[in-house]
Amino acid sequence: MIPIKLMYVANILLAGWISISSLFFPKRAQFTVFENAFEYSEAIRLVGALWGAIFLLSILGLFFPQKMSVVLLFQLIYKGSWLLVVALPAVLNGNIYPKGMAVCFLIWVVLLPFVIPWKYIFS
Repeated sequence: MIPIKLMYVANILLAGWISISSLFFPKRAQFTVFENAFEYSEAIRLVGALWGAIFLLSILGLFFPQKMSVVLLFQLIYKGSWLLVVALPAVLNGNIYPKGMAVCFLIWVVLLPFVIPWKYIFS
């Protein structure tokens, strides 16, 4: 149960910071979170809202680790999709992309399959 709670703590720290910066300081987030890889858009705030939801649900995950594990599954799917559809083509074509975000997403995608309680999710 400790590894899953550590993932929730990591989510709280990272998603909380990204959410607050993207929602309330989107121009700063464009530079820090997105590393100026994209033009400024109000969509940054939409991403902030998504990460805000992950932040709040991860707080609940500390108290209900298995019940909230669908949040981790959601992250595995969207982060893996982003890596395949956005980051990998950018790397292959020499385009700019937020490298820090890609590294964090890659770490999550590698770790999450070992942390997600698969039997619980599919029971």
